[in-house]
Amino acid sequence: MKINELHQVFLKCSGVCTDTRKIKSGDLFFALKGDNFNGNEYAEEALAKGAAYAVIDEEKYSGNQKILVEDVLKTLQELANYHRRNSSAKIIGLTGSNGKTTTKELINSVLSQKYRTVATSGNLNNHIGVPLTLLSIEENTEIAIVEMGANHQKEIAFLCSIAEPDFGYITNFGKAHLEGFGGVEGVIKGKSELYDFLMVHDKVIFMNADDPIQKEKLGDYIKKYGFSTMDQRFYPIHLISANPFVSIKAEGITILSNLIGEYNFTNCCAAIIMGKYFNVELKNIKAGIEGYVPANNRSQIIDRNEHMIILDAYNANPTSMSAALQNFAKMSGRNKILFLGDMFELGESAHEEHQKIADLIKQLGFDNVFLVGKNFFKVKSEFPKLGTFDQLKQNLESLELPKSTILIKGSRGMALERILELI
Repeated sequence: MKINELHQVFLKCSGVCTDTRKIKSGDLFFALKGDNFNGNEYAEEALAKGAAYAVIDEEKYSGNQKILVEDVLKTLQELANYHRRNSSAKIIGLTGSNGKTTTKELINSVLSQKYRTVATSGNLNNHIGVPLTLLSIEENTEIAIVEMGANHQKEIAFLCSIAEPDFGYITNFGKAHLEGFGGVEGVIKGKSELYDFLMVHDKVIFMNADDPIQKEKLGDYIKKYGFSTMDQRFYPIHLISANPFVSIKAEGITILSNLIGEYNFTNCCAAIIMGKYFNVELKNIKAGIEGYVPANNRSQIIDRNEHMIILDAYNANPTSMSAALQNFAKMSGRNKILFLGDMFELGESAHEEHQKIADLIKQLGFDNVFLVGKNFFKVKSEFPKLGTFDQLKQNLESLELPKSTILIKGSRGMALERILELI
């Protein structure tokens, strides 16, 4: 079946699904394969649960309501690109080392004040997630915010070939996925593939004009629209405070966010300048920023048993960890306690980067610290080092914590939100 024909089938379906546990009546099921599963084996189950059709790529599973293609994943990607090309929606591509998902949510909150928008669900930002986001674009969608993640070279370029963004923004270039990118320079090169696509196609780029890497990369490129705290050539936005929540001043208006940490200032700024570019009134931009409340373990403020807890356990890398620690040090609060978990995907830099964090903790003057994970277990530090979460649990069971201000941060694989059950 040709892509244009499959697209007509898709338009008659209620949506797209790749997981039989989430099938809705009338869905178009794509039988994707993984390392430990073959989606073709679940096609019949998908149909039984109400899917209108199932796209498969193994002939032995053929049957009624099944569409046989050469490669299900490639077909999903091609269908997404075809749908994108046949949509009038403007596409905003978003990538970066830190803050992508928060920035995406802020942009969506601001732009949805005026436009019909769709945005990446959660962090479904890879070679499967990006197509699924594009296929969620409806006939009346005006703007789609597409988050793009990557852990190696050429991945962003590939995602751009599917999404073909009209606009783009890179949050920052940090020490994330160093193992796959081959170091910081590799991160810069890989993330900049979004810039490369936009410049080749003469598209608009949103930028943080205070970021020296972005300034250098974009040079004299004409179609750029940015914010700055000091360069008068760009839209002026200023940080008022971040103790604990980020408050901002733009055009004399104060915007009070629900986000902690100075590192979220630029994320808010990105949403503000996109709102300005798309002619959203400043009062509505303010409403969009102030209406966003973080969830899913991302800089959440939780009050529990008289403790104020900052739960930032969705992800971590050396850049975000350092920023979180420096912000926590500036915050007012009683009896500060740190629970820090390992940072993943650092390759040969793992020991060095974990040691730097341990050194930073001491430099910032923290007293109550728990380091969790096999990488932190190897660093030189005077603070308790627990190789596993179970060891941390045993340690905490014998302690009675006074009323405290607590920061919990680590990579997703550490699942440090489990600490909440122990406090």
